[in-house]
Amino acid sequence: MKGLQLSNINKELLDQTQFPSFIIDKRGYLLQWTAACENLLGYATQDFSSGSAIFTEQLFSMAPPHIYETILKSKEAIKLEPLQLLTKTEQLIEAALMASPCQFEEQQGILITCIPMKNIRTFHHDGDMLVHLKNSIMSYFMVVTVDYEGLITQCNDLFLKTSHWTPKRVIGKSFWQLFPKSSTGMQAAEEIWETLQKGNMWKGEVEKITKDGMLYWTDLLAIPIAGNRSFLLIEKDITRDKTIQLQLEKIAYIDTETGFMNVHRLEQLIDEMIQEDRRFSFVYISIDKFYTLKGLSEFNATQTLAADFAKRIKMYFQDSTAARINASDFVVITPLPEWFIQGFLAYLQQNPIYNDNIAVPLSISGSITRFPEDQLSFAQMMKASTRTITNVRKAGGNSIMSLSKEAHKALSRQALIEKRLLLALDQKNLNVLYQPQLDMQTGAIVAAEALVRWMDEEIGVVTPDELIPIAEETGLIHSIGSFVLEQACEQALAWQKQGIPLKVSINVSIREFRDKNMARSILETLERTKCPAHLIQIEITEKFALEAESETAIMKQMRKLEQEGIAFVLDDFGTGYASFRYMQLLPLKTIKIDATFIRAMTQSEKTEHLVRGIIQLAKSMQLTILAEGVETAEQFKILKSSGCDLVQGFYVCKPTTADDVKALYYNKI
Repeated sequence: MKGLQLSNINKELLDQTQFPSFIIDKRGYLLQWTAACENLLGYATQDFSSGSAIFTEQLFSMAPPHIYETILKSKEAIKLEPLQLLTKTEQLIEAALMASPCQFEEQQGILITCIPMKNIRTFHHDGDMLVHLKNSIMSYFMVVTVDYEGLITQCNDLFLKTSHWTPKRVIGKSFWQLFPKSSTGMQAAEEIWETLQKGNMWKGEVEKITKDGMLYWTDLLAIPIAGNRSFLLIEKDITRDKTIQLQLEKIAYIDTETGFMNVHRLEQLIDEMIQEDRRFSFVYISIDKFYTLKGLSEFNATQTLAADFAKRIKMYFQDSTAARINASDFVVITPLPEWFIQGFLAYLQQNPIYNDNIAVPLSISGSITRFPEDQLSFAQMMKASTRTITNVRKAGGNSIMSLSKEAHKALSRQALIEKRLLLALDQKNLNVLYQPQLDMQTGAIVAAEALVRWMDEEIGVVTPDELIPIAEETGLIHSIGSFVLEQACEQALAWQKQGIPLKVSINVSIREFRDKNMARSILETLERTKCPAHLIQIEITEKFALEAESETAIMKQMRKLEQEGIAFVLDDFGTGYASFRYMQLLPLKTIKIDATFIRAMTQSEKTEHLVRGIIQLAKSMQLTILAEGVETAEQFKILKSSGCDLVQGFYVCKPTTADDVKALYYNKI
C-alpha cells in the first residue's frame, strides 16, 4: 500500500482493483467513483456533486463523526475498523476501510477501499471468532448503540426493519423515543436507563413503539460499554409470542359470557391495589335462586341471565371494576360510598331483566367489605363476603349488608389462628393435657381424656372451643387429630410400663371418619407406637352418631376398630338429637352425660330426675355412665347415689400434665 501512495492512480487502474474503491480530495470532494462502488452502495457519481457535506450525510452518516476527519487528515495509509456505511436505499453495510494518500490526475487525493465484512479474513483465530460472533449477533438480533446522553449513534438493518425507522431519521434521536408515551412505557425506559447509568446490565421483556406508532415487544439485553460512555441494546422481536401469551392470558382471566374478569385476575388486581394502599369497597353480589331462575327463563341464543345481569352492573357501577366469581356470583371493586351501592337494589327494580316481555323475578344478596377498615387481604374479603351473604339469606335475602366491626375482628382473628396453626402443627407446638376420669365405686383413676391445648406466642391462649371449629372448617382437624392420637398412644403405653393401666380417650370428628382410610390410619398409629388397642377410647358426638347410623362406610370402620379392642364413648349425651336407634346399632361402650345437665342438677329437681333417668336407661342397655363437668361435692353425691359409674371434672382434677395424673392415680379419692 505504501508503494501505491508514491504512484499516480488513474481511472483504469482504479477500475481494476479487487474491492470497491473511490478517491476524494483533501477537502472531501469526490474525485472518482467506480462502478463497483455503485454496485455495492447504490450511489452514482452525481449523487455527490454538491460536495463533502452531502457525502458525509449520506455514505458516512452512520459512522462516528471523527472517522471522516481522520481520513481527510491522514498522511499515510491507515486501516479503519469495520463500520457501518449507508447505502442509497438506506441499507446498512458493515465494511472495513483502507485509506491511502495518492495522486489522481495531478491532484492530491485519498484512495479509500471498502472491504465488506463477509470478505474480511484474518490470520488470528481469536479475531476470527469475534468477527463471527459479531456477524451472528448482527444477523439474528436488533442492535442499537446509545451514547451517554441517551442519543442513538448506531443501529443495524434488523432494527430498522422492525422499527420502521430510517437511519437518517433515527440516528441522533433520543433513546426514549423508542418506547410508548404511556406511563408503563416511560417507566420501563426510565428503569432501563437508570440501571445502565449505574453500570449494570438490564434484561427483560419490554414493549416498544415503531416510527409509525405500532406497538411491538422485544426481549431486551441492555449492556453498558466503553466505561459507561455508551450502551448497547441487543433485542429479539417476540411480538408474535407475546401476542399469543396475552391472548391466552385473556382467555385464562376473562369470563367469556359477561366479559368480566374472573376470580384469578380479580385476586391479582386486589393484591396490586393493596400493595398500592388504595382504598376501595369489595362488593360481593349473588343472584338468589340462580338456577331456578335460569330454568324458568328460556332465553334466546343471544341472551343469558348472567350476561343481562352483568350489563346492569356495568351501567350502574360505571368507572368501577367488575369480576365474575362463578355462575351466580359477582364482585364489584369500587370507591363509591355505601349508600350508592345500596341503591343497586332499587336500580334493578327500575330496570328489570325481561324474558319474552315478562320481567324475571330477580333478587340478590350482597355484601360490602371495605379496605383497609374491615379486611386486609383478598382471602379475608372473600370469607367476610361469604359470611355476610349467609346472614342476608337467613334474613330473607334481597339485601346488601355489611358485617359489624366485631364480626370483622373475629374473622381477622380466625385468619391469624389458621396461619399460626399451620406453623404450630409443623413445629409441633401444640400441647396435650389429660383430665382424669374417676371410678365412683373404687375411688381410683381409671382413664383420662386427652385434650389439646395451644398457647401461641403471638395470639396467646386459643381455647378448644375456638380452635376445633376453625380446624374443622379448614381441614386441619385431621392433622390435629393425628397429633393428639400419637401423643395419647405414647402416653398410654408409658403409663402401662409404669404399672398404671389407664385408658386414654381421644375426641374424633365426623369429618375425620369420612376419610375411608381413617380406621387404617388409627391402627397404623397404634402399631407404630406399640400401644395396645384396649388402652384407647374414641369419643364421638351425637351428630357423629346420627351420620354414622346412615353411612355404611363409617359404621364399617367403627366395627373394625371395635374388633381390634378400641372402645367408643358417646360424648355430650342429651344435647343433640338423642336416638335409641343409634344407641343400639353403634358399637358404644360408654355414655357421657353433658356438663349442662350436671350443673343444673342441683338447682332443678326436674333436671335431677332426668339425669337419674339417663343413668337407669344406660344401665338397662349395659352401658357405662360417665358424667362430665362435675365441680361440687353435692353433684358428686347425687351422681354416686344414682349409680353413675365414672365422673370427670374440676371436682376430680382440671386438665393437667401426665405426671400429675400419675401422682393422682396413687392417691384415691
